[in-house]
Amino acid sequence: MSSLMRPQSAIKSALKPALAAGLMASALIATLPARAADTTCPQGACDSAWKTASKDDKAQADAFGETYKAFLDKARTELLTVAAIRAEAERNGFEEWKPGTPVTPGAKYFHINRDRAMALIIGGSAPTSAGLRIVASHIDSPRLELKGRPVDEAQGFALFQTNYHGGIKTYQWTNIPLALVGRVDTKDGKTVQISIGLKGDDPILMIPDLSPHTARDQMKKNAREVVEHEDLDPIVAHGPHGEDGKFSASEWVFRFLKSNYDIEAADLVSAELSLVPAMKPRDMGLDRRLVAAYGQDDRLAAFASMMAAFDTKRLPHTTIIQFADNEESGNVNVSGASSTYLPDLVSELVYAELGEAYRQPLFTRALRASKALSIDVNPGVNPMSPSAWELTNAPRLGFGVNIKLYGRGFDANSEFIAWTRAALDDANVAWQTTTYKVGRAGGGTLGKELAKLNIDTIDFGVPLLSIHTPVAVSDKMDVLALKNAISAFISKAD
Repeated sequence: MSSLMRPQSAIKSALKPALAAGLMASALIATLPARAADTTCPQGACDSAWKTASKDDKAQADAFGETYKAFLDKARTELLTVAAIRAEAERNGFEEWKPGTPVTPGAKYFHINRDRAMALIIGGSAPTSAGLRIVASHIDSPRLELKGRPVDEAQGFALFQTNYHGGIKTYQWTNIPLALVGRVDTKDGKTVQISIGLKGDDPILMIPDLSPHTARDQMKKNAREVVEHEDLDPIVAHGPHGEDGKFSASEWVFRFLKSNYDIEAADLVSAELSLVPAMKPRDMGLDRRLVAAYGQDDRLAAFASMMAAFDTKRLPHTTIIQFADNEESGNVNVSGASSTYLPDLVSELVYAELGEAYRQPLFTRALRASKALSIDVNPGVNPMSPSAWELTNAPRLGFGVNIKLYGRGFDANSEFIAWTRAALDDANVAWQTTTYKVGRAGGGTLGKELAKLNIDTIDFGVPLLSIHTPVAVSDKMDVLALKNAISAFISKAD
């Protein structure tokens, strides 16, 4: 048995060199002792998916991981993610849905909400008015955003003034390469796309931290105060510019924007410019089983949902794959899940099907008859700090998707959980359960917004390490398992 199938606690033989870069390094050889009993799974119901995976399963997970990394490299913000999903959808035969178009069995459409959110629509065998399958995830991730008047100057440096989107540990955003991406909209109706820092020869931006030599006072502070949110200001330019140095660094920035993008300082008020980690997604670990990348919360679920939509054959129910914005800020704004975008879309689909026979009760009955899957990643057991979890109910990387059991009234009802278990088991999908340590952790998803519509909703996820940091870590087998779980959910008949 391969050493990668067992805990790495007593490696007796040296690892052979890995295969060529880009190939799965499953040929690493070592002899390890037998797996000890796992007291966190006394019934034996949970185990690493890598333990029982066939050679073909592992190759599939590795290939899927390569596609996933390529997606993450393009999908750095919700604007870029919508563009990437649309392009992939069109390549897979999806067309733009227009109001009034009935969705027939097997039809494939996409629908864009203000360039920042969208839905894929797949026609099922049953009438839309008989209920839908809905799979919802979010495509925004923690990041820094430029303020409306962002350019400042200090000690000869031009700086960008920023705000933050989503929960972050501020000190983690210093001394890492940052890219500036987004759009600027001008008064005359022009949209200017900006992307600086993602290409290998692009300049990057960076927030400089203090060196250990000068940080004695800083290092006495607690973690929340080491770097204040207001101090997350990256360097944009340095020193005087122009002939005889007549332009300050900040003046040069405005001249650069005018020269390269034809935008004025006032145009930055109507801009959506984000600072995101510039590093490319990479394999992590000598065995190449993990993916280290920015934005996996929750573009991991978005990717898996998209790929599940592309793999569908004949579905029993019309399915909507929703990609929402602004979950990290509470599902707010017109592109967030708290808006009426989803029920409006469902209403339009039912109306397109029924025509003049449409009545409001038929729409609400369609919602009541629907089933929804809310997906968001959640923290997996960290080997450096396992005490942060109650390990009996903690999600582990490589163990498959997790059914979230929050308690306190947030769980799906028991019959829907049983229905979902059957769907996963029938499709041979690895799954586990997760509950946060009581009173010690928490987070939100899109689930409550779906439940408000009187739709039976269950929360899924897969575990990540280092969520909400500039680089999170996922397991390739979990990413594949999530895609298969979504396929099982939307394919199961009542």
